[in-house]
Amino acid sequence: MNWTAAGEGERGWALKEELCWTHELLSSQAEFHALTARFKGFSGPVGSGKSAALCFEVLRECYLNRGLQGVFAAPTMAMLRDASLASLFGLMDVQDIDYDLRKSDGELILKAPSSTVLLRSLDEPERMRGTNLAWFGIDELSYTREEAWLRLEARLRDPRAEKLCGFGVWTPQGHDWLYKRFIQKPVSGYGCVRAKPFENRFVLASTPDYYERLESSYDPKFYRQEVLGEYLNSRVDRVYHCFSRAVHLVQHGYDPHKSLLWALDFNVAPMTSVLLQRDHGRLVVIDEIVLERATTEEACQEFENRYRGHAAGLEVFGDASGRNMHTTGTTDYTMLQGFLYRAGLRNVKIRVPTKNPPVLNRVHKVNALLTNALGEVRLEVNERCHELIKDFEEVMFKPGSGIIDKVRDPKRTHASDALGYAIWELFGEKASAGEMDKRLF
Repeated sequence: MNWTAAGEGERGWALKEELCWTHELLSSQAEFHALTARFKGFSGPVGSGKSAALCFEVLRECYLNRGLQGVFAAPTMAMLRDASLASLFGLMDVQDIDYDLRKSDGELILKAPSSTVLLRSLDEPERMRGTNLAWFGIDELSYTREEAWLRLEARLRDPRAEKLCGFGVWTPQGHDWLYKRFIQKPVSGYGCVRAKPFENRFVLASTPDYYERLESSYDPKFYRQEVLGEYLNSRVDRVYHCFSRAVHLVQHGYDPHKSLLWALDFNVAPMTSVLLQRDHGRLVVIDEIVLERATTEEACQEFENRYRGHAAGLEVFGDASGRNMHTTGTTDYTMLQGFLYRAGLRNVKIRVPTKNPPVLNRVHKVNALLTNALGEVRLEVNERCHELIKDFEEVMFKPGSGIIDKVRDPKRTHASDALGYAIWELFGEKASAGEMDKRLF
């Protein structure tokens, strides 16, 4: 077996007399493939070619370890199916590699090398017990627990392997276990390549404004992490670190001629909601409704007390759990719609997703509207919104984690959660079925 790696601007991997891939490698990709460490990583910002590097390495290991099996994994089956496998199938189709997909077994068979690729999610690491592997590769490794990586390390023991290898690709997520294991003080037998920002000329050729658009969408810290690929210990700071009283507090009040945006977080203690209006390209939080031990109907009654007769349109946002059926046979949003109709509001639009977005994604989007990487402010808050302001100033992450601390003060997070649901629905990324636009299995 003789593999050769091409440099930047040259052709990709070639297995003599067997396989020739006609793909130009970026310099960081070529460096990653050339690493000889048993455990190796590719750390890079968004758009740095991580998926391509991962898929090339998977195919390389399949041909290097003929007739043996390895694992191709992602944090969840949905991520594996919709993103990782879509990239791998696309590469195999371009390179004219024959394969069989056995959906029921979760296996991919490459015909020429007779190699088996086990397709696995890593949300249940214990399921990896008992599997002897020649190699394993993991996508989005920063969203995987260290326990899963260690479990696969223990399975990397097939004596017939040409060269045992475990590898993964990821975008930095602060000072997590990957940073400690691969970057800060690398463990013996580990190697890592850090891709440079703006290196991927293929992305820039197809989407010249790719990075400029991200700069306007991300808050400064998130931009440094996601686009510049920096390892920031950002989780020791406030969750809403972009908020500043001097910058974001305003006295804009209610305008009856503009549409109202009402965002709710369904809790009994307290039942919390915020109200927003658009103002010259910005969102302004004009009011909040916070009621102790209240029902949905009582929150609606308070809304009517304050905004009775509003005729300029109403958009309702909120927690997806409000769609759940109660013992009365109704949902929170059904009750809300009925109340608003009886109160005389006709121009009402319910904008609630079937499931809530990931918490950190929602938080990043709120921070980006407070102040993005360009310094633009697109979200302001009326100084009467005391609970929301306290959230912005006092909500913290639990030490050493990306988990929001909801225990330290039970009154916190409800107003900011409600606001986050509206902002995500208005500005968040919408789910898709992956590059192939279909379910793979």
